[in-house]
Amino acid sequence: MDCIGENNRTACACTYESCNKRGKCCECVSYHRNKNQLPGCFFTKEGERTYDRSFQFFAKDRKLC
Repeated sequence: MDCIGENNRTACACTYESCNKRGKCCECVSYHRNKNQLPGCFFTKEGERTYDRSFQFFAKDRKLC
């Protein structure tokens, strides 16, 4: 997978449409990693819409705890 490309933008699960990192997976992962978060594409569709990118919410969203 290319880090940046139209296919990535089309497949991006993030609903934050105005994000300048949409479709730029490497930039998105780096941005969220620096904030101790996970990118929206790691969450369920419903979980992504909450915009809570915390590891704690990820575990709850994916029913890991």
